[in-house]
Amino acid sequence: MENKIVKVGLIGLGTVGGGTLEVLAKNSEVIAKRAVKIEVSRICNLDLAYTEQRIKELGLEGTTTATTNFRDLIDDPEIDIVIELIGGIHPALEMVSAALAAGKSVVTANKDLVASHGAELFELADNNGVDFFFEASVAGGIPILKALKDSLAANNIVEIMGIVNGTTNYILSQMTSNGADFEPCLKRAQELGYAEANPTNDIEGFDAARKMAILASIAYNSNITEDMVYVEGITNITKFDIAYADQLGYAVKLVGLAKPAPGDENSIAVCVYPLMIAKEHPLASVNDVFNAVFVEGDALGQSMFYGRGAGSLPTASAVAGDVITAAKKIINNTRGVSGIRFFENKKVLPITECINKYYIRLMVQDKPKVLAQIADAFATSDISMDSVIQKRVTDSGLAEIVLITHSVKEANLQEALERLQHLACVDCVASMIRVNGD
Repeated sequence: MENKIVKVGLIGLGTVGGGTLEVLAKNSEVIAKRAVKIEVSRICNLDLAYTEQRIKELGLEGTTTATTNFRDLIDDPEIDIVIELIGGIHPALEMVSAALAAGKSVVTANKDLVASHGAELFELADNNGVDFFFEASVAGGIPILKALKDSLAANNIVEIMGIVNGTTNYILSQMTSNGADFEPCLKRAQELGYAEANPTNDIEGFDAARKMAILASIAYNSNITEDMVYVEGITNITKFDIAYADQLGYAVKLVGLAKPAPGDENSIAVCVYPLMIAKEHPLASVNDVFNAVFVEGDALGQSMFYGRGAGSLPTASAVAGDVITAAKKIINNTRGVSGIRFFENKKVLPITECINKYYIRLMVQDKPKVLAQIADAFATSDISMDSVIQKRVTDSGLAEIVLITHSVKEANLQEALERLQHLACVDCVASMIRVNGD
């Protein structure tokens, strides 16, 4: 068995697929010495000419063939592992399901697929005695899922906070360092290739929500799907909010959070939204396109995993790592014995039940007794103020008031904001950003 070659089929030769093929080809000797000899024997890609060109460039002629039909991989009895790197739900779901049903282990970087159909794919892998790996679906090359599944398996996870989208982190970092508005920073991100032409999935938080669904599922042994995650993006964050956060000792980040509800071990909060984080917190210093996941366990204490969350080679590193693990399990005849079990059925709290501190920016009439009316509106909802600052008077004669509340349930906060909107002295609630309470 020591001399066995584990043959792999690769579906998709885009950014990550190309990087994965390069890593497995160029590092084949070191992989063989450290673990097992792995050979990419078939590649399925719609552009046959490009696939054959890449095979030639990497010196894989004679061992690797190109095809446009994924069934060629599924029906090949010599292929033990299928790597799916086309992304999206369909036809990826059908391809992965067919591979698992055919008794082949699967490795994917497809966060959309895992966040929406993970549970059924885990069950399918279990039923067929094979493995389903997806480390690269969250935070690129950062090995956070393996840490949660294995290294931290003895911990009760107290909290996960993650900056898991490089595009939004780059935009907010640029807004912070340059005092710039959102739109020019988004445009610059697009020019550099950090943001898509249609950046909705990133800037509205949907990409981060899929990743947090996966992280929460692993951390809390429950089937959390992306539709359960409360999501807010960064499009309403202004340069004024960034500047005021800085003055108050905070950095603004798009953060995914997962943690148990206080006093209720059967419920968890899973959210993605802009968050003001104290500058002393490790996540506050994570800038540009970098990702980081901050984990607190009851035995571990606090730890942070940091690195590049996207890109061809960082993501390929995670994919290749999963392929090596899957190959070793084949060699050792241990496939399918350590699958994920969602043995708990945690309730996901609605956002109205979550507790936070809040930053509020109001535009109000520059008149006496305005602060008293605002304080009364908050007090009626049992909300007390941590700090209140009048920042400036605009050219239109409106005064700008910035305040931070003490910790309160979101339902109370929303009730108070609704009340404020109806006060004659309040022109508008310009911003509301949650504040990390620690």
